[in-house]
Amino acid sequence: MGLGGINTDSIFDDISYDDLSVKLNKLKTRYIEGNIPKLTERKERLKKLIDIVENNADALGDAIQSDFGTRHKQLSLMADVRSTLSFANHSYKNLSSWIGPEKRSANFPLNLLGAKAKVHYQPYGVVGIISPWNFPVNLSIGPLVDAFSAGNAGMIKLSEFVPSTSRLLEQLICEKFDESEVVVINGGMQTSIDFTKLPFDHLIYTGSTDIARKVSSEAAKNLVPLTLELGGKSPTILSNGASIDKSVNKILFGKLLNGGQICVSPDYSFIPEQKVEQFIETSRNFISEKFPTIKNNPDYTSLVHQSHYERVKSYIEDARSKGAEIIEINPANEDFSQQEHHKIPPTFVLNVNDDMEIMKNEIFGPVMPIKPYKDFNETVEYINKKQKPLAMYYFGSDENEINTLLDKTSSGSLVVNDTIFQTAQYNLPFGGVGSSGSGSYRGKDGFKNFSHKRSFFKGSNLLDATKLIFPPYDEKTEKNITRMIR
Repeated sequence: MGLGGINTDSIFDDISYDDLSVKLNKLKTRYIEGNIPKLTERKERLKKLIDIVENNADALGDAIQSDFGTRHKQLSLMADVRSTLSFANHSYKNLSSWIGPEKRSANFPLNLLGAKAKVHYQPYGVVGIISPWNFPVNLSIGPLVDAFSAGNAGMIKLSEFVPSTSRLLEQLICEKFDESEVVVINGGMQTSIDFTKLPFDHLIYTGSTDIARKVSSEAAKNLVPLTLELGGKSPTILSNGASIDKSVNKILFGKLLNGGQICVSPDYSFIPEQKVEQFIETSRNFISEKFPTIKNNPDYTSLVHQSHYERVKSYIEDARSKGAEIIEINPANEDFSQQEHHKIPPTFVLNVNDDMEIMKNEIFGPVMPIKPYKDFNETVEYINKKQKPLAMYYFGSDENEINTLLDKTSSGSLVVNDTIFQTAQYNLPFGGVGSSGSGSYRGKDGFKNFSHKRSFFKGSNLLDATKLIFPPYDEKTEKNITRMIR
């Protein structure tokens, strides 16, 4: 989820396209003039990033809390700061095993005569990074970890919607790094637009699908390769045989974490029609226990901006006007019409249809549409009619159903009996498919994503293969060709 639907006012002054170009050209020149960073240099850069986050965790947590209004510091430290440390440490520890050339087999008969084939992973050059506001540390430092691991320099455009965090990150990064390694940009919407027009060697954008189309259009003018980390409407399927109690806990954890402002948050749920009432009631009890109050409860994250709040509220009202039943879980019966922060209580929406805005758009908030179903195949058919999601969640133990989802649907990830935690598995790629993204990063997959896979072939000194297939073409040539391509 990115900028769509959010007020574009910014406290940052915009930086002109010409000034951005000068910064990028200097970075490219310095990069070209240097040698490809060796393992030691890459690890030194990773260690600097680790130190930045580790030594300033408390200050970063305070800054994030300030930007959101209400987001518990422990949540920011857990899900944003320490998760970044974990990811960076994983790359630091494993980089030496990733960096070397990868042996491939040469084809017959050259393989028998000493020919060698390898893939060398080499940096692209300068990677542009456009980071979002929902996890401003993890989603700016994280891609930079992968860019550095692959030997690239970086240029980051931080989010203007979390100004305290963005200012602090700029200060901390600029104190540790030379401008030949990374350049940090703060600015408003126009700066973000101009940033996408720059001729990077690679560009990663994290945000909404709608904005990604514009990013892709601008990047295409310079043939810039893209990694797009988007979102979409990630479905949850509750199997008929699944435990309601166990499933509700995990589904609501994913839905309510960070106020639902997570690209892999469960967006809507398929529930067996005979279990909808039980699901709602169990959810009500769970929410009442975890959040006895909401309005002034620091454990319950607010929406980041007034415009974002109004967008989510408009989805609820649109659904209500079109016949949906709205079930708001408000244990203390608090009045949310007047509030300092932008909070929406956990809300379930029943009797939904595809004409409602809430079923057309990624919600990115604590609102869960419910779609009852009779037969499991209904869920598969519905999912396949929609755009491919970033995540898909299944609760249950029916192996046939799990295999059906694996074989007959497509998503960035398929998660069974859990939510969100797939993002913390650094041995798995993180990325989408179709409208939910392209390319992936994190760990070894991130290293490869930000590396040019350069083919290396060393021919045989024992045999000149051209003699076997060079004219004049005759029966003997035909036999040689046949043997070589079998």
